[in-house]
Amino acid sequence: MTTAAADRRAELVLGLRLAVQHAVTWTTARLGDPAARLMHSPWRDDPYAIYRTLRAQGPLARSKLGLWAATTHEVCDAILRDRRFGVRTSDGSYGDPSAAAAEVPLSLLELDPPDHTRLRKLAAPAFRPRKLEGYRQRVEEAAHELLDRALARGEFDLVRDFATPLPIRVICELIGLSGVDAGHLAEHGRVLAGALDGIRSPRQLRAMRRSSRALGELFGDLIEQRTREPGEDVVTDLVTAFEDDRLDGAELVDLCNVLLVAGFETTVNLIGNGALALLEHPDQWRRLRADPDLAGAVVEETLRWNPPVQMTMRIAHEPVEIAGRRLSRDAPVLVMLAAAGRDPGRHPDPDRFDITREDRADHLAFSGGIHYCLGAPLARMESEIAFRALATRAPELRRAGALVRRPTSIIHGLSALPVAATRAAARR
Repeated sequence: MTTAAADRRAELVLGLRLAVQHAVTWTTARLGDPAARLMHSPWRDDPYAIYRTLRAQGPLARSKLGLWAATTHEVCDAILRDRRFGVRTSDGSYGDPSAAAAEVPLSLLELDPPDHTRLRKLAAPAFRPRKLEGYRQRVEEAAHELLDRALARGEFDLVRDFATPLPIRVICELIGLSGVDAGHLAEHGRVLAGALDGIRSPRQLRAMRRSSRALGELFGDLIEQRTREPGEDVVTDLVTAFEDDRLDGAELVDLCNVLLVAGFETTVNLIGNGALALLEHPDQWRRLRADPDLAGAVVEETLRWNPPVQMTMRIAHEPVEIAGRRLSRDAPVLVMLAAAGRDPGRHPDPDRFDITREDRADHLAFSGGIHYCLGAPLARMESEIAFRALATRAPELRRAGALVRRPTSIIHGLSALPVAATRAAARR
């Protein structure tokens, strides 16, 4: 059998398995299983009613799909910090075999200690708050430049023209990429972030492999360049670690991939979700316009109220008793980060979007424990600058068309948000 024929056969087998898997989850969703409904439209478009249903079943609810769902802030936080849970099964393999078939390396996101600890230690210095503050002026300049172009047109897509290119420009500078098309990077980011939901079809698998190869080639060239001509960027630091045998070649490329994609995917959806929340709550939009210093509060309330990452998976590495339930070894648990943000036991009136609430920063939107998001300080800074710029430069911003939601469950955000601004303020 030729290699091409073998590949087609493997793809056919995978397609059949995925079709069966989809049929099972869809049928289970139609029968009313809340966790299964989170995987399918239309339920996942507004998942908060489902989170309430799950929470009513207890802090740790059992799904007919064979997994558990953690729904309260207390239990979610406990699982994220518990070293008896990991992101792979106890033998080190993927919990979802279809994810392994994608061959899309997500580095830190898919590793348990000790490899996770070693690689995170190498990447962490680039995202220290003090270092990132040195980028603040460049982020502000980029935000105003993008708004100059968008506001000159009067109507624009806030996601495509502002929320997406801003963090891409920043992470490319941080990593050391230059002259790369932001639209192409955004598409690769959307494709690879879809891998977090698992593989849904052979077509999606092919797209993921293409994006992974494209980014691999991009970073392969950059790594060669930085080996010859070191710079003051993250990739130079990682190349030094490679030369010192602290990571191998595949890990070097994989780590570059995840730093790029994770470096802008969260921020794109954080800005989009926050802008939509402000426009749907005019009283809060007026508060921000009257006091742009509330931009940081908008960031935290958006992270609590409608975070870009809705959930994450943890797998018990040994029998665990938690929240009155006994979980067996390798039991999968969906940690509902977004449900924790609207836990009435933690937040009074949790479904109300209020940028002045005192407990707004008490959320798990950036996960917790050893997998706490490295890029959290960067995402916060970029988003705070973005909301401040919108309030000062586009005070009359309003919806100007139908929004388009992303067709994913774990990443929750918008593909399009048409807006218009009848008056643009001068730069401040």
